[in-house]
Amino acid sequence: MDSGSEFPGNDSGVNSIKIPAIVQQTIEFIQSDDPSSKFQAAREIRRFTKTSQKYRRHFCGAIGPLVAMLRSDSPDCSEAALLAILNLAVRDETNKIAIVNAGALQPLVCLLKSADSNLREYATAALLTLSASAINKPKISASGAIPLLIEILRDASPQAQVDALMALYNLSTHPENLSIILAAKAISPLVNLLKSCRKSSKTAEKCSALLESLLSFEEGRTALTSEEGGVLAVVEVLESGSRQSREHAVGALLTMCESDRCRYREPILREGVIPGLLELTVQGTPKSQSKAQTLLVLLRDSPYRRAEFQANTLENIVCNIVSQIDGEDRGGKAQKMLAEMVQVSMEQSLRHLQQRALVCTSNDRPLSNCTTEVSSK
Repeated sequence: MDSGSEFPGNDSGVNSIKIPAIVQQTIEFIQSDDPSSKFQAAREIRRFTKTSQKYRRHFCGAIGPLVAMLRSDSPDCSEAALLAILNLAVRDETNKIAIVNAGALQPLVCLLKSADSNLREYATAALLTLSASAINKPKISASGAIPLLIEILRDASPQAQVDALMALYNLSTHPENLSIILAAKAISPLVNLLKSCRKSSKTAEKCSALLESLLSFEEGRTALTSEEGGVLAVVEVLESGSRQSREHAVGALLTMCESDRCRYREPILREGVIPGLLELTVQGTPKSQSKAQTLLVLLRDSPYRRAEFQANTLENIVCNIVSQIDGEDRGGKAQKMLAEMVQVSMEQSLRHLQQRALVCTSNDRPLSNCTTEVSSK
């Protein structure tokens, strides 16, 4: 009895790919008209594809029947198909594209509206994984999924919120999607998530990155400043986020100030941003340092003209102050003052963080699963 069929891996038939008999049998069951057989087959596909890339390739022929099962009236059948599809898509670009081309987006969007919280969470995870494909991004936005993902971001389980955030971040890298995300009122739930998560977490990093992109629109800047604690949440990331998060945070604030200094200078200064900016000029990434120096100049009462910007802008600010002091070795005094400013800023930031830790510790979210794709289920 044959243990499987062989399919040639190239024109000569050499290195043929052998499909195990169990795969063929399971695909036959998933294609059958018997609901019970289809349900069991979907569960088997989920099991086989949980950790095996080889089986994800073998079971690509099951994608069509699984997508059809998503429309089942039975929540159990829909869930079994959804989890199988999710595992088939993980780390497999070909399957991601095939799943969308098979018509999965319409039933997935319907499942995002489900009263069943598990189905909503799994559908969100599936869209996160599918959105990692550049080819799928415009199709997902055209399906109407973005406003529903923002609803998940606003009110769902912590894991579903993180998955929705990551899906939106993936989709935001397709430029046409930014205006759709903004029109769906994403700023408020993003700020709320940023307030409640650890500022050093991956979630804070993706929130900050998405906010930085959205603040390139005037509507985004207005929404952030209108949101209670919105600017403060970004400043907190600038002070205590990861290096990448701090780069996004200072970029967001700089975008605001450069767009309309007169309008945004005071709201930024009001949140005590100066100590964090000073620290960033010496401890941030090269891009963060440059942005922090530029923002410090814009936040002064009378900023330098752009033509006068230098790589050592912050030192020039201090030198300008020192030039009004009598005595020799003004350059040395400027260097000393700069070092003292940074030291003071670091001490202030540490005290600031310690005070906030007492208040915010209970609200921290566990964020270990924040990735551009979900893991297998």
